[in-house]
Amino acid sequence: MPSTPGSAGPTVAPSSPLTDRAHPAPGLAHAKRSPVGARRILRFDRVERAAHWANALLFGILMATALPLYFVQVDRFVGRRVLVENIHTWCGVALPVPLIISLAGPWGERLRHDVRRFNIWTVSEIRWLWSLGRRQIPAPDKFNPGQKLNALFIAGAIVVMLGTGSILKWYRFFPLDWRTGATFVHDVLALAIFIVVVGHILMAVTHRDALRSIVKGWVTESWARTHASGWLEEEDIASGALQPPGPVRELSTSPDYPSD
Repeated sequence: MPSTPGSAGPTVAPSSPLTDRAHPAPGLAHAKRSPVGARRILRFDRVERAAHWANALLFGILMATALPLYFVQVDRFVGRRVLVENIHTWCGVALPVPLIISLAGPWGERLRHDVRRFNIWTVSEIRWLWSLGRRQIPAPDKFNPGQKLNALFIAGAIVVMLGTGSILKWYRFFPLDWRTGATFVHDVLALAIFIVVVGHILMAVTHRDALRSIVKGWVTESWARTHASGWLEEEDIASGALQPPGPVRELSTSPDYPSD
């Protein structure tokens, strides 16, 4: 998370429906004309969806190939340990590639904008976390705090697992204490990833509208108004459907009013 100059903590914006949201996505909002409430709004473009599913596929292969490497009973059933180990290794090396490609070029403008959202936290979102979701967020963003934490965890896990996995694979180049530490971190983080991924899948299948948005790309206006009203406002402003708020006029408190 970004820090303000001279401070060590993450940037926390004041809670306000109009000021605590990220800047609107560049370009016009993508929406299809439909009856009010059924209007389709683009949530994820093709690049974002491709990056997500490529990442999900690689994670799935890594998790599947990890089982025979960790459990002898599974290894005996599957066999071909060397092949499984090589698949696991090179899928791990390839894990950051889809994200890097998606972020690097002009095609990744929306994805880069969404990544910036993960580092923007409002006071109301932090309170939501502390209350374990019991508090309401006045104008929810495109991603709720749980989704932001999940994205940050996965991004960090990719880096750590790639680093520790490289030490385990090419161990000759590293001292013994590094290899010992890498083994411990790799094993513990692998367990955490299994838990988070299973939880992510369960949440996805129980929230069909959000799942559809990562498959087809769009959500309805009614869903966005209920679950991401702050983001919907940004999209409406970007498309010209809603005018941005102007400066607030303050009434004078002086008793010396001008005469008519």
